[in-house]
Order: sequence, then C-alpha cells, then structure tokens
Amino acid sequence: MDEVDEEWQGLDENVAHIPFFAERYSEAEMIKRSQMFYELLNKRRSVRFLSDEMVPREVIDNVIRTAGTSPSGAHTEPWTFVVVQDQYLKHKIREIVEEEEEINYKKRMGDRWVNDLKRLRTNWIKEYLDTAPYLILIFKQVYGRLPNGKKKTHYYNEISVSIACGILLAALMFDISQLDFLRGFSVLSSTC
Repeated sequence: MDEVDEEWQGLDENVAHIPFFAERYSEAEMIKRSQMFYELLNKRRSVRFLSDEMVPREVIDNVIRTAGTSPSGAHTEPWTFVVVQDQYLKHKIREIVEEEEEINYKKRMGDRWVNDLKRLRTNWIKEYLDTAPYLILIFKQVYGRLPNGKKKTHYYNEISVSIACGILLAALMFDISQLDFLRGFSVLSSTC
C-alpha cells in the first residue's frame, strides 16, 4: 500500500519566487486586444477533416509549453502531454479510440445524445487520427511521487487539466491562425 503525502505539507522544494510584473494598457488598447483575441478564437471550429501538411515540431513544442503555464491546484501541474508522430502508433490509438467511441455511441451516451450528434454527421469513426501529422495526447495525473517515493496529491487534477487543454486550444489557434485549414492538428475529446 502506498503511503500518502503527509510529509509534503511545507516541504521545502527550493522553488524560487518569480515576481509578477503586469504590463499595463490603456482602456482603448485593452478593448482592441480583447476584441482581436475574441475574433481570433471565434474562428475556431471542431472539424473532422484536416490537411496532412506538416507543422514545424517547434510549434507543437511551443503550444505544449504554453498549455503548461496553466494554473493548477497547489501548482502541482497534474498533466502529461505526449506527442505522437509515428504512423503505426497513431493508427493503434485510432483503433482504441474508435472501439471506445463505438461503445459510447451504442451504450453510454443514450439515444438523446446520439440523436443530437446526428445533425453534426459525426460517429465513432475517426479517420483524421491517421491523417494528422501529430496527435497530442493529454493525460491527467491524479497524484505524483515525492523524492522519497510517497504519493503527492494533485489537487483539482481534472479541472486543472481541462484548463490546460483550453489554453492549448487557444495557443493552437493563435499559432496557426494564418492557415486555411487546421493543418496537422486534430483535437479529440475522449475518455479512453
């Protein structure tokens, strides 16, 4: 049986304090910037098709770093981002996702939910998981490990990971907003 993290309370991790200095904008500039950001994100769509055109790996790394700036309970950062480019692995992931999604559609979601999705012409088949040059898998960590091997609780792990995913989506939109299609990106919410 794993021991819990009683010793973590007050554990000195030698984390340096990083002072916060906010840049201040005029009211007009705030309005302009907020409107521009809204207009950018309002272009985001959930699509079931995408280009197979490559995206520089540095873009992928940067949007993941951006998502990693997300707030988290007690700054535990309860997420792991995994980038998959290997075609065989992407196909295996697709098979797993489709198997789970088929169960969702046939058993878990219920008739009303499935009927609501019909107008979107979507189902459990996810061809785009093979097409996308990269898949970004995001895993929540319910707990971590202290140097002594004991469990370290990750507070609000699901909410923290959800916020990080939202920041990831915004960063993706910001970085690729000049493209006609969301080339190389696929966002699939799944609980597999």
